[in-house]
Amino acid sequence: MDEMTSYMWNSVLTLAGAVCFYFLKAHHSNVQRIEILLNKTREEVAKDYVTKNDLAKDINRMFDRFDRLENKIDSLMK
Repeated sequence: MDEMTSYMWNSVLTLAGAVCFYFLKAHHSNVQRIEILLNKTREEVAKDYVTKNDLAKDINRMFDRFDRLENKIDSLMK
């Protein structure tokens, strides 16, 4: 009877371990999928931003054009 009980416990523990392993593997693959999606999202968000240097250059170009327009308008007014 003792031998039968130990076989039963071995079977139960093996089955429980297999179920736990299956769920851990499923969750691990799900976490990997979510990490990949997160990295893709980070890459796409980064495309929408501009660096401070680029913004400063663009603003300076706009101010230069406004100054030229202002000078043209002033020359037309004279």
